[in-house]
Amino acid sequence: MDKESRFLRACRRESVDCTPVWFMRQAGRYMEEYRALRKKYTLLELCHAPELAAEVTMQPINRFDLDAAIIFADILLPLPGLGLEFEFAVGEGPRIHKPVRSAADVERLRVFEPREELGFVLEALGIVRGQLPKSVALIGFAGAPFTLASYMIEGGYSRHFVLTKQLMYSEPQAWHLLMDKIATVTGEYLRAQVEAGAQVVQLFDSWIGALGADDYRDYVLPHSKKIFDSLSDLDIPKIHFGTGTSGYLELMRQAGGTVQSVDWRMPLDQAWEKIGFDSAIQGNLDPIAVLCDQDTLKRKVFEILENAGGRPGHIFNLGHGFLPQTPVENVEAMIEWIHGYKAS
Repeated sequence: MDKESRFLRACRRESVDCTPVWFMRQAGRYMEEYRALRKKYTLLELCHAPELAAEVTMQPINRFDLDAAIIFADILLPLPGLGLEFEFAVGEGPRIHKPVRSAADVERLRVFEPREELGFVLEALGIVRGQLPKSVALIGFAGAPFTLASYMIEGGYSRHFVLTKQLMYSEPQAWHLLMDKIATVTGEYLRAQVEAGAQVVQLFDSWIGALGADDYRDYVLPHSKKIFDSLSDLDIPKIHFGTGTSGYLELMRQAGGTVQSVDWRMPLDQAWEKIGFDSAIQGNLDPIAVLCDQDTLKRKVFEILENAGGRPGHIFNLGHGFLPQTPVENVEAMIEWIHGYKAS
């Protein structure tokens, strides 16, 4: 088995010596190395300094036996290029200074060149690619149109997405223009990341579970599909991530992606059947399980591996990202169990 390509082979549904594993938010506050840097720099300072972003990206790779690294960045980084300034308020998360609330606001947004406005991310990708062992794949990523639009409209994180849905329902023309602008920029941003060294890209639709299947099909699917279609000439894995999507996994696949990332709300085998076993799948441990005692955690990990059934194309991951209080020793144990598992 060519160890250099375990993660990439699994993405292509080829045989592997063991299940590959990486974790969303694998670089973050649960690691003391990251907390030490955050005492000196803000999140945005880390993102904007390529050497620091590369250092954070490499922290979990240097500590754990992971099969992929994901560039340290934030899905909101494209907002200033679109014309929206934002900050991370202490204890409150992101705050957009002038949210998009009308058709006129949408018209003012500009479609920009990511290679110019987001060059710091591309530079960080180049640095990391030069430092990674060949056995570890490098993932680039971007926020999907709905998730970015929800931040832009709500002005930050929202529980019910009231303003987002009101604009979507009442001003569909403005909504589709907004989504199209985001999709245009995002497709080019992901292409630029591949040019800079990313071997895989992931589209994060973190809040898409706020919608039902009909609304997803009518208001979102065409725009996410535009992104994946724009990358169709790139022979790389493309991961489509969402949460709360059990009711329309088939539509998520229709929107695009060669790997579908699923959360914990449906057993992996059932989710895979809905998506189609001719697609690769990523997931799907509940991040809360990693906070439990190791006996409980091991049982949850093995349930997922058993549900995968030894089929080619499974990448182990969480259904969402690590929580800050995640015990490092549990992360180490998980990776050992996953790599050591043999399907019966």
